[in-house]
Amino acid sequence: MATDWAKSNEAGDLSGKRVAIVGKLAGMTRREVFTALREADATPSDKIDDRVDVIVFGENDLTGLGDQGISPELQEKAANGDLKFISETTLWQWLGLIEPHQKLHRLYTPAMLSDLLGVSKSIIRRWHRRGLIIPARQVRSLPYFDYREVATAKQLAAMLASGLSPDRIERQLSAISEYLPDVQRPLVQLSVMVEGRDILLRQGEGLVEPGGQMRFDFDRDEDFSDEFNVVDPESYEPETAEQWDARAADYEDDEQLEEAIRCLRSALAIGGASAERSFRLAELLYRAGHLHGAVERYHTAIELDPDMIEARANLGCVLAEAGQLVEAVSALRDAINVYDDYCDAHYHLARTLDELGREREAATHWQKCLELNPDSPWADEAYQRLNPEED
Repeated sequence: MATDWAKSNEAGDLSGKRVAIVGKLAGMTRREVFTALREADATPSDKIDDRVDVIVFGENDLTGLGDQGISPELQEKAANGDLKFISETTLWQWLGLIEPHQKLHRLYTPAMLSDLLGVSKSIIRRWHRRGLIIPARQVRSLPYFDYREVATAKQLAAMLASGLSPDRIERQLSAISEYLPDVQRPLVQLSVMVEGRDILLRQGEGLVEPGGQMRFDFDRDEDFSDEFNVVDPESYEPETAEQWDARAADYEDDEQLEEAIRCLRSALAIGGASAERSFRLAELLYRAGHLHGAVERYHTAIELDPDMIEARANLGCVLAEAGQLVEAVSALRDAINVYDDYCDAHYHLARTLDELGREREAATHWQKCLELNPDSPWADEAYQRLNPEED
């Protein structure tokens, strides 16, 4: 029996197996995963007993397995190969929702995350830049995030909505990592919540600071900054292009866009032509309302790196906003020619073509949006455009 089960384990075959879920899942609600298990001819179980064949532990609650108290009998059953303990990710692979080597079936770009969470793309890029969310893959310079990173981004967005500033969130997460050196990504590795202005660890039924009984003094920002060596950005004059980049990022984070623009121009003056810096400068110019300057900088980025598909797509969006619809169509088609699976470009091209009255051409791109990501924030709009009679 153990040999047969080992073979089915390698194949990810859940048919006829009884599956119990332990802890909180990041990818689905319990009801959704139970439905998916039934569709795979497996039997979901609310209880962990000797009839269970597979125990899945959620990646949002790494301590959940111990809390459930796995009996010695079940541990022995697992040792004999008749019971499998698997992670949430492995479950998604066995259910066919994640390809074993691809890591994800559906991916989200920064623009999709921005629309999904209701936060600016600059915040999404900040989280990416600072390692709070990590792409599952990158196509040229464009990051794609999987469902686990979407779950992390949702936590970050909820913290913003609770009133915490991006800087405070990052400093408190950094503090947790300082006190728990083995924890590099607290939102992924631990169960946390926000209470007032603090990020706390969840442990059993209580809430504690990462150091156990000791609480961090997060209420005194000036003391906290000193403890973790937060440098006042105005206290030194940058000398290198990289230092000007960092200064620009600080100003951008504080929504001081004109100062951020000035710093990026200094970085370009010292470091020379750079596609990435030109792209960032274009983004800042657009946010500051300088549409013409943004268009020019997007063109510069594309000249320096013809494969920078996000620059091509954003150029198309800015041209469309400026009323240059024909030019926008050309830029968006160029983005798709570089990478045909770029859902964002198909979406914006479809909208622009519709605005030009070219509905038949637009329909092709609305359909492509649905094929590439049926769960994107734009899927409902795409479906409605393709099925107007149902409105």
